[in-house]
Amino acid sequence: MIEQIYTNCLFQASYYIESKGEVAIVDPLRDTEQYIEKAKKTNSKIKYIFETHIHADFVSGHITLSRQTKAPIVYGPKAILGFNCIVAHDDQKFTVGDLTIQIIHTPGHTIESTCLLIKNKENKEFAILTGDTLFLGDVGRPDLSHFRKENSYTKFELAEMLFKSLRDKIMPLNDDIIIYPGHGAGSACGKNMMNITYDTLKNQKKVNYALRSNMTQSEFINEVTFGLEKPPEYFPMNVEMNQYGYKDLNDVIKNSMKLLNPKEFDQIAKKENTIILDVRHQNDFVKGHIPGSIFIGLNGSFAPWVGSLIKNVNTQILIVSPKNKEQETILRLSRVGFDNVVGFLKGGFKSWNKKINYIESLDVEDIIKEKNKNLYIDVRAKNEFDNDHIDEFVNSPLTELETNINKFKNSRETIYINCAGGYRSVIAISILKKYGINNTIDIKGGYTALKNSNFSLN
Repeated sequence: MIEQIYTNCLFQASYYIESKGEVAIVDPLRDTEQYIEKAKKTNSKIKYIFETHIHADFVSGHITLSRQTKAPIVYGPKAILGFNCIVAHDDQKFTVGDLTIQIIHTPGHTIESTCLLIKNKENKEFAILTGDTLFLGDVGRPDLSHFRKENSYTKFELAEMLFKSLRDKIMPLNDDIIIYPGHGAGSACGKNMMNITYDTLKNQKKVNYALRSNMTQSEFINEVTFGLEKPPEYFPMNVEMNQYGYKDLNDVIKNSMKLLNPKEFDQIAKKENTIILDVRHQNDFVKGHIPGSIFIGLNGSFAPWVGSLIKNVNTQILIVSPKNKEQETILRLSRVGFDNVVGFLKGGFKSWNKKINYIESLDVEDIIKEKNKNLYIDVRAKNEFDNDHIDEFVNSPLTELETNINKFKNSRETIYINCAGGYRSVIAISILKKYGINNTIDIKGGYTALKNSNFSLN
């Protein structure tokens, strides 16, 4: 049995493989109890913990799970780690009940990247867990090696390795084999993933640009390295944590679960390297929030946006959260290495007895009526904007907003901001307001509403 455990917020898949009372866990999340509880239900034993590579986009639960279960951690060839583990050789086999898990070394995304070929008791291969080597509709980006203290390669060198790995190791497999990737659409580890989480190799040969049979190595390298957006700021620290170790999650939760009254909260907020993170729904944030706070709501792609927008994982974080969402907030922050929550506002936002700020939001119809000369900013990703946009709008992707902040500081025009539906635009306005840029208006309904209204200032 192969069970895919997909975490939508991270666009990440871990795997639970069970046969005859034995279990292998692949690329576990940091909150490991879910895997232990699953094994307990069938009276099974976790025998191995496999890592397809050293992850950059999330903190894996491999070290914690190994300590809890005594199961060894297994990496592919050339992995350099700061803890005891099995560094397997290419084609090495591991048994889990009636199943065989074969190590297939596929360097390209990283030098140690490995796929896991699964065979049944008749020795027939029926599935392959491809990690970040092969996605559905895409492949893993080859430009993350510079985060390493060792094993550093250029993106072109790794792209060449990836081309060979795909053609020598994966494409010759049976067409009916099922591909189970490490990520789905939305992950920053690729650029063109499909909105499905498993598929046959046969179908991927038809639809995945990177598996074209007539593709030359030069064409592959050009396509794989073209248009890569800057990786999120938190990636290097996540690599280091996965490679050398991290705090126990239970300790992180215990140390972070501090309820602070408004006076205590305000005093800590004034300290250097401290931010206020408001994780409520954007509709609540718009109606009122603490001045200087940053909005990133739990209802969206919370952890990836935290990692992309808060530059330093060691930042001290104060939280304004919905009721009974404190532990969930700590957990989801910890998945991307943010272990420094210093407290929560006791009683939530309604307990705040000091000055508050608001965000002005307007319907598209009201914006059309004004027809003033203003600044119109679309904070969607470049590929979203290039695919379709309103002519009067300028693209300033949310990930680049803080870098471009000086472009907005001296603007006397009202700045109208949209994203796809209203989540990212509120994040953007919260960042602008933190820098003292208050001449902002959120466009209700985002680009969807603009398009449906045939918006034009002409």
